[in-house]
Amino acid sequence: MEDKLPLLVVAGPTASGKTALAIALCRALDGEVVSADSMQIYRGMEIATAKPSPEELRAVPHHLIGFADPSARFSVAQYVPLAHTAIADIHARGKLPVLCGGTGLYIQAVTEGLSLTPDFDPAPCEDIATDWQALADVDPAAATKIHPNDQKRIAHALELYYATGITLTEQNARSRPEERPYRARMFFLHARERQHLYDRIDARVDQMLAAGLLEEAAHWRRAAGATAAQVIGYKELEPYFLGQCSLEEAAAHLKQETRRYAKRQLSWFRRMAREWNEREPGSCVELFIEDEDMLDRALLFH
Repeated sequence: MEDKLPLLVVAGPTASGKTALAIALCRALDGEVVSADSMQIYRGMEIATAKPSPEELRAVPHHLIGFADPSARFSVAQYVPLAHTAIADIHARGKLPVLCGGTGLYIQAVTEGLSLTPDFDPAPCEDIATDWQALADVDPAAATKIHPNDQKRIAHALELYYATGITLTEQNARSRPEERPYRARMFFLHARERQHLYDRIDARVDQMLAAGLLEEAAHWRRAAGATAAQVIGYKELEPYFLGQCSLEEAAAHLKQETRRYAKRQLSWFRRMAREWNEREPGSCVELFIEDEDMLDRALLFH
């Protein structure tokens, strides 16, 4: 265990303060941040993806942010080796890597050391319906873990099955090593009161709109690729651009969809926290965003 590289993980739903905590930990422990956000990887999408501000990026080094072309297809299979390389490089320079983000699949794949199937050509599968029931028929175990409205993950699981004959559940079982590759400690950020998190989400959406989200969405609505176009903040504004609703209605819809996304994130990270602590008690520590001593508690347990 001691010969494994140390790794801190800061995980949680959107608007929970992950970036601020990760930067504070890096400052206190001489670390660098490795982003685990599937949308912050794209260049130019600053506001909708809530990328760290220029001041935050200057405060500590950040890796795997803004490097991918928004028109290109990008997957977790491509992300994982990049993350492992960044973590190894940070450690080689005597720094502490801090993996920070809200994309549960990215965090799980890195910390579990999953060996993922390389991307396959999706062209033969373009007509696959994102039908949860179809997934339940071929891979019921995976269907229980994927929300019926999560069309991206449903499509990925079905494409994998139809293109390779391997279910997502079987792929995960094949790819999971017996031991984790890192000596990791995860901090799971969430709220004691769900409404407190929802209020922060609503405030963040208002701040994004004030910062120019509408203009950013107008630029990328035609230019982004299929993956990047799924950014929450762009597709919810599309009805406004089409003249189908007012800006106020679009903003309300964006807040609602962001809250729903946060609920899915919470479900994922709760499951991860339970699995981590069952395997190694104390390896995942819950932190509450209402607590002013959150950093002190994280430093105590790191």
